[in-house]
Amino acid sequence: MNSNVIIRIFLALTTSLILSIGANAKDLSVRNAESVGMSSTRLSKVDDLGARYIRDGNYAGIVTLVARKGKVVQHKAHGTYGVANNKPLETDTLFRIYSMTKPITAVAAMMLYEEGKFHMNDPVSKYLPEFAEQKILVSDELGNPKLRAPKSPMTLRQLFTHSAGLSYGFTADNPVDVAYQKAKLFESKNLSEFSRSVAALPLRYEPGTRYHYSVSMDILGAVIEKLSGMPLDKFYKSRIFDPLKMQDTFFEIPVNKLDRLASDQFWDERSKRVMDMPAEQSRQYDKVSLFMGGGGLISSANDYFRFAQMIINGGELDGTRILSPKTIQYLSLNHLSDKVRNEGVHDLHAGQSMALGFGVVTNPAAMPAVSSLGELSWAGLAGTKFWIDPKEQLVGIALVQLYGAPWPLRFDMKAATYQAITNLQ
Repeated sequence: MNSNVIIRIFLALTTSLILSIGANAKDLSVRNAESVGMSSTRLSKVDDLGARYIRDGNYAGIVTLVARKGKVVQHKAHGTYGVANNKPLETDTLFRIYSMTKPITAVAAMMLYEEGKFHMNDPVSKYLPEFAEQKILVSDELGNPKLRAPKSPMTLRQLFTHSAGLSYGFTADNPVDVAYQKAKLFESKNLSEFSRSVAALPLRYEPGTRYHYSVSMDILGAVIEKLSGMPLDKFYKSRIFDPLKMQDTFFEIPVNKLDRLASDQFWDERSKRVMDMPAEQSRQYDKVSLFMGGGGLISSANDYFRFAQMIINGGELDGTRILSPKTIQYLSLNHLSDKVRNEGVHDLHAGQSMALGFGVVTNPAAMPAVSSLGELSWAGLAGTKFWIDPKEQLVGIALVQLYGAPWPLRFDMKAATYQAITNLQ
């Protein structure tokens, strides 16, 4: 072959590789909305929403992404990295996604399920023996607190669906939650220590009797570590992040990517404005040893889209299979009975129940915004949101970094997104 031809081929391949790396690391290619049955003009309302939120002082910065039929049709950054940091936000900005870690944990666990490592109704104590003697806190006939053995052991299925009887310790209105706070669980040095500390605390409810948002996905993470023989961060990286080319998702942020992490902010109710979190209160992401199944990951809109698209595709993305389509179908079902779902006060919306690690829409007419039957979603403590609509082959992601935000971001974005659909699936 002529040497000039070889050189031209080499240069073409090199240029292609550079462009490919740039696209993976930063912006995804944004396609024409009309190619997937949406209106570009109407979809611009998502951009308008982001701009309005910034203009009104609701957020320092926001990144939004909408995709349909596997094509990204909207991806925009508005605002800045923080209140005091006026660096313009970019579409590849990194965010603390907190509880948006939970769906990833569910997928990781189901990979082990496919390998025959556990059954859904197995007792948790089969894999984490510290839970064998856990007691439930009840009241005697005089109203005095006492401990007794639960009527049945908590199961792995109950961990997936927050029906295991565990709690989070968010409030001080119950002795169990007070005990969670005093235990300082999130100061544990690793997930094994965390699991033992939780097992030493009483159950708040009888396992399997009611939905109650809790540390159950963190305990499921401890099960994953036990069954895989790997720390959670290494399992996620080798089995999910690397295969899906999720280059910007991790528990501990690399030093060379620190400048892409958005600042922590909170909504100050007294002054009615967004404020930067004091440095000593902001969660740090270096020298991490406690890898939580329920929270703790950092990610980007690009990366989380790849994870969500894998779910819509039935467990596969770009030729890489993570789960079987049948497993995805099973994962996406409602796994709570009406009685268990309706007991107590909780954070599920009317019309929503629990799939395995995801919220799932069971009654679209009861939802606060336009929805589809079987839609999957979850949110993060710092305001991050996502939803996956298998019926419409649609993914929506909104990333912010604000604690205590009082605005219905997900529902505002859903209204702006769905009104742009011109052809239903």
